[in-house]
Amino acid sequence: MAVCGTNFTLGVEEEFVLLDPLDGSVALRAPELLEHLGPEPDVTGELMRFQIETATGICRDLDEVRSELTRLRRIVAKAAEADGCLAVASGIPPGDLRVDAITPEPRYRRMAQAFPGLIEDAGTCACHVHVGLPSRDLGARVLAGLRPWLAPLLALSTNSPIVNGVDSGWASRRFPIWDRWPTAKLPEEWTGAAAYDRSVEEALRQGAALDAAGVYYYARLSPRHPTVEVRIADVCLSVEDAVLLAALVRGLVTTCAGTTTPPRAHSARIGAALTAAARRGLDGPGIDVFTGREADQRALLGELVDFISPALRAAGDLDDVEQGLHSLFEHGTGATRQRRLLTEAASPGEFATELALATTGVPAR
Repeated sequence: MAVCGTNFTLGVEEEFVLLDPLDGSVALRAPELLEHLGPEPDVTGELMRFQIETATGICRDLDEVRSELTRLRRIVAKAAEADGCLAVASGIPPGDLRVDAITPEPRYRRMAQAFPGLIEDAGTCACHVHVGLPSRDLGARVLAGLRPWLAPLLALSTNSPIVNGVDSGWASRRFPIWDRWPTAKLPEEWTGAAAYDRSVEEALRQGAALDAAGVYYYARLSPRHPTVEVRIADVCLSVEDAVLLAALVRGLVTTCAGTTTPPRAHSARIGAALTAAARRGLDGPGIDVFTGREADQRALLGELVDFISPALRAAGDLDDVEQGLHSLFEHGTGATRQRRLLTEAASPGEFATELALATTGVPAR
């Protein structure tokens, strides 16, 4: 199988929750935090006033990604501390979600009016990995090749097990919450950009989204950048997990861009695999989308790495991926670490503080 020789560029968007250090509840301080930051173009607000989003610049290698993510997390953490709250990488707030927390911007108010049943628990946080491609036609075709491999990406990134201070039973509670949105679904097997655009236009015509930015395919063509944007993952608890995710996404996009016949799987099997990944993370059986049978989730992640290893090697990313996987398997996903911290923390405030430390680089216990 041919692999594209181009070392495609990377960009990563991360969303964070702001928490009160005393009781771990959401802190509706994003507008004030952004005001204190001033003209920081890489940090913005989000749907809820307890959310902050960061975006790296265009990165050409994983060292740049790591440096940018570390820099941005520290900027947000410092600003949050100055404002009396904590910045935490978690797919959902571990305390209450609050419907009165909507950011007072016209687009978000329109969303609340259009989708009133979805807004109350919509303050979820993801990691979006962008991979630059030379054409939208190629990007649309790559999306078809990504479909069978989305579940392992979700499994390794699971980081939202705690709701209202207790274990929800999901490694990624974010996924089933986000999946309720009408356009949060698998990418189709589009033949090119025109077919992709017709699907987006149909979603808008049906009222499933307000605009192209609200079309939440698990992987899509970015409406703002010349990239494929993979949106399936929870925000990762640690920078290193996010770097691992970015490396795997770029390797997967590169591999799919270099072949006209990527492996395919039925949508129903992929859906079942995603549910298993969200429920258990890496700790338990997943679903092999090619056979429909249960399989060890770590083995399925290993199959993904095997599939893209030529692209990883060509980009110089293989060592980083192997080290990232070793650390992930040793310490567990963000969900595993959150559960461990919850049992060890003496109070919700201590739990939130430990999560904030892990977010900026202090290893979670």
